[in-house]
Amino acid sequence: MGRKMGRKSHWKLILAVISLGTLLVSLLRVSSGQSSRPREVTQAPASPSPAKPTTQPQAEMAQSPVRKRERVDEAQDEVIRIDSNLVMVPVSVTDASGRPVRNLLAADFQLEEEGVPQQIITLGEPGKTPVEIALLFDVSGSVHQRFQFEQEAAVRFLKTVLKPEDAASLFSIGLSPKMVRPRTTSLEDAVAAVRALEPTKMATAFFDAVVEAAHYLAETAAAGSRRVLLVISDGEDNNSERYRLGDVLRELQRADCLFYAINPSGPSIHLNKVSLKGQEGMMAMASTTGGAAFVLDQLKELDAVFQQIATELQTQYLLGYYSSDERADGRFRRISVSVPKQAGLRIRARQGYYAPKG
Repeated sequence: MGRKMGRKSHWKLILAVISLGTLLVSLLRVSSGQSSRPREVTQAPASPSPAKPTTQPQAEMAQSPVRKRERVDEAQDEVIRIDSNLVMVPVSVTDASGRPVRNLLAADFQLEEEGVPQQIITLGEPGKTPVEIALLFDVSGSVHQRFQFEQEAAVRFLKTVLKPEDAASLFSIGLSPKMVRPRTTSLEDAVAAVRALEPTKMATAFFDAVVEAAHYLAETAAAGSRRVLLVISDGEDNNSERYRLGDVLRELQRADCLFYAINPSGPSIHLNKVSLKGQEGMMAMASTTGGAAFVLDQLKELDAVFQQIATELQTQYLLGYYSSDERADGRFRRISVSVPKQAGLRIRARQGYYAPKG
């Protein structure tokens, strides 16, 4: 009996110890801030003060990543479109005596498009931008007697004007346009091509040859270069099949070409309407593009005229601007260039350009 009572007391004591341990553990949990429901602890309180909002641009970027991408794409499209609308304007400036003026800055010029002032950027130091020359040599019957002298004068011109970064191509004006020498940066190759020319006694497809050369320069000239057509001819056309004078004026402008002409016919051009009309056509091409057209009084003046053109190309300013008129309407837009603070200067520049067509 006594042994049974001892066992009962023993188990009571063990249960009491267990109960006391459980109580102590509960007390420790409460004192350390722990909870038996952890999900409620991780949830946000029901009534906290709201977080401070981000600024509007940041919020817009965070909420609209597609819109941000669209804006970037729009910006990229704008850059591409503006680059294609860069208008380059070669400008020749001389004083009252015909001497080149070399010390002007972009700020000295005023350039207007359809009467609206444009912001000018310079594209290189005077005469330093590369030149792409298409030399058009009349090999028809009308210049047969002067051919060899003209040939050697053209060789001397190329040797004077071409620098290592420049290029030249050669076309003959005869019964039909003919490319004699494709674009080359080798002076030796260009000179050899000129000396290989031979005169003919055939008709003259003058307008067709000028347009073909202008298109060729537009397709092959290096970016940022000045495109120059230099013609040795009387300008008399009697065999063109595709183009007339109005077409030539348009295509020269579209190809961004300067047009220079040397007419070796002398004062005899005034003796008949055909010769006079040929010279007047070349003068119109030169005036429209900012070039020049010369008539030789004597054949011996040819070297001097070539030298004058070479000097002009070596001192020519190249201005550029992004048109404030962003319409891609394909229309012709007139340009005027002046140096307001020096009214006595003589300025030649292209009269306009054709806007891109969208």
